[in-house]
Amino acid sequence: QVPLAESGGGSVQAGRSLRLSCAASAAYSYNTYYLGWFRQVPAKEREGVAALSTRVGATYYAGSVEGRFTVSRDIAKNTLYLQMNSLQPEDTAMYFCAAATRYLSPSQSLNSERYNIWGQGTQVTVSS
Repeated sequence: QVPLAESGGGSVQAGRSLRLSCAASAAYSYNTYYLGWFRQVPAKEREGVAALSTRVGATYYAGSVEGRFTVSRDIAKNTLYLQMNSLQPEDTAMYFCAAATRYLSPSQSLNSERYNIWGQGTQVTVSS
């Protein structure tokens, strides 16, 4: 069973919105410290976009998306969301959701190396 499965990517024009979803299997939904969204473009390192503490509900954002993106979670549906508004061409990337099942501090919440369970990604393309 795939632990994390992203959906909702697509191609949009700049200024539009998309909502990504990440469905988590029940086996992983109760043993995490953080759930996060990351993105990656070819030849660049994976970048932390947003993270949510599953223990206290706090959220964290990269400066480049703060105020435009919102991470949220539906516990009943075991689903993590990323609402992306005012999309820009520089938001074009493969987006991944991830879970951290080992403790990490808030300052590490956007560090991809601290996450050990990953989805396969969904492509977001924003045209100008």
